[in-house]
Amino acid sequence: MTGLDKIIQDIVSESDSAVNAQLEKARAQAEELRSKAEREAVEQCAAVGRRAEQEAAMIRERAESAAALRTRKAVLGAKQQLIAEIIDKAKQSLYALPEDEYFKLILKMAVKYAPPRTGEILFSPADRKRLPADFEKALNEAVGGKGASLRVSGQTRNIDGGFVLSYGGIEENCSFSALFDARRDELQDKVNRLVFAGG
Repeated sequence: MTGLDKIIQDIVSESDSAVNAQLEKARAQAEELRSKAEREAVEQCAAVGRRAEQEAAMIRERAESAAALRTRKAVLGAKQQLIAEIIDKAKQSLYALPEDEYFKLILKMAVKYAPPRTGEILFSPADRKRLPADFEKALNEAVGGKGASLRVSGQTRNIDGGFVLSYGGIEENCSFSALFDARRDELQDKVNRLVFAGG
């Protein structure tokens, strides 16, 4: 082998070594880049998965909250309907009282609502027809203790039950409907406490 061949062979050998070293370095860098890209992809997938889980949890929470609200509204609506029905049945039970009990109740109501003045008491047409014969006398005995005097009027009022007190053109509606309406909130609270004492 000549000196030139040896030099060429050394150059080729050095070139091969340099090329191999460069290739090995490039392979190592490529492997490092691939590993890094794979790690980043895994991290990004995990981050996307965490965000998706968080969003799913938030959506689930909102759905549960909305369902709970709808349930509370439905329960409240059912309670309010039941309370209204109970109050209405209580009022209806007054109309269904036997005649003697009904007019005893009317006397008690007159004592409660009649001011110490002279006036008239007016009934519905149906109640006016069925008044006991001695009702006016019993009425004045009942209200007389508080300085009141009431005459049963020949006129009637379009009411459902109870009566209307009249004093010189000023009327006080003591019909069952008016009294129940005036105390509706109080009655609803009482029925709510009695029926739904636990909540």
